[in-house]
Amino acid sequence: MRVIVIGGGIIGAATARSLSRRGIDVTVLERGRNVGGTSSGGEGNLLLSDKGPGDELRLTQYSSTLWPVVDAELRDELGPAFPSVEFERKGGVVVATTAQGAQPLHDFAALQRTAGVDARPVSRDDALLLEPHLNPAITAAIHYPEDAQVQPVIMTEALIASAKLSGAQFFENEAVLAGIRSPGGELVGVRTTRGTHHADAVVVAAGPWSGDVSEALGLSLPVKPRRGMVLVTSRMPHRIFHKVYDGDYVGVVGSSNAALQTSSVIETTAAGTVLIGSSRQQIGFDTRLTVAVLRELAQKALRLFPFLSEMMVMRSYGGFRPFMPDHLPVIGPDPRLPGLWHATGHEGAGIGLSVATGAMLADLLAGAPPALDAAPFSPARASLAPFLAPFLTPFPDSRAA
Repeated sequence: MRVIVIGGGIIGAATARSLSRRGIDVTVLERGRNVGGTSSGGEGNLLLSDKGPGDELRLTQYSSTLWPVVDAELRDELGPAFPSVEFERKGGVVVATTAQGAQPLHDFAALQRTAGVDARPVSRDDALLLEPHLNPAITAAIHYPEDAQVQPVIMTEALIASAKLSGAQFFENEAVLAGIRSPGGELVGVRTTRGTHHADAVVVAAGPWSGDVSEALGLSLPVKPRRGMVLVTSRMPHRIFHKVYDGDYVGVVGSSNAALQTSSVIETTAAGTVLIGSSRQQIGFDTRLTVAVLRELAQKALRLFPFLSEMMVMRSYGGFRPFMPDHLPVIGPDPRLPGLWHATGHEGAGIGLSVATGAMLADLLAGAPPALDAAPFSPARASLAPFLAPFLTPFPDSRAA
């Protein structure tokens, strides 16, 4: 079996690794440089704490079981010379900073516990034992021991290196221009800026650019870029020990509002820098630095950790999350075009869901039953139907096989 994966970020890399380890012939096409898009602009969050009961949480719980396994496999495959992916189940602490925010935080945690999430209410004193430098004026706190973190760029590079060991081929600076169809109408390859590639299946894993790729293949896919920005402090001795954020973050994640939304999300990296987020805004692929957004992130961060007022900001960066209108990723075959598959639309959870997405797609392509029901993530799901148009064009730029 031959499979083309379009996209050299963490979803494409995880998919390529899972497929190639099954003996499938994999070709990955990236229009720029691998790890040059969304995967390089994230914080590396592997979170259960921000998800309520439902399909995305179940996918996250499945992925959470895979992370320690994949981490161990990569260390064994790549050896000590390869940099650590910095996988750490450091846990999360979610707090309320207002009186009115305390009860909703406890209610959300109680709902999560019904779905198997380890969500532990803690007193203010216990929260300060977990995070000694946290603002003591918090009104409620929940400890999530299952939350984890990884270095997203190194992790993506590790998945690529592992996939190459199993025979996968990666081509950079090669953009997909159109599809190649068989006489029967199946998608059997792609035409690119450098030539043609044939395959039994084509997987679109291009993150927020997946809509553009799908359009090049003649189909609509309602993936939109949702911009986020992050502040990075200079290095310091570790004074923040968990993923810490304000409970308002949960509402922002689940919102469909295109306007700017910010909330406090703070963590320390292994190198000692502090990452300060988070913002969400639908402004297309506008990459301009927005000082007002960065100012708002900094102001909200001080509500959680006042000592940060003493620290220097070293840099800032931004990225684009692949937003789907029904807030679920798309994983599986497209019912409109045989041979076309999708692995995209994870919004801000793509790093955490990458290993589960790759495993699920590999099972589906190999005809094996996946470990988790894939139907909720299918492009054919009912919640996506209003957004899926039939063929945009009769493939005027495609070439029959």
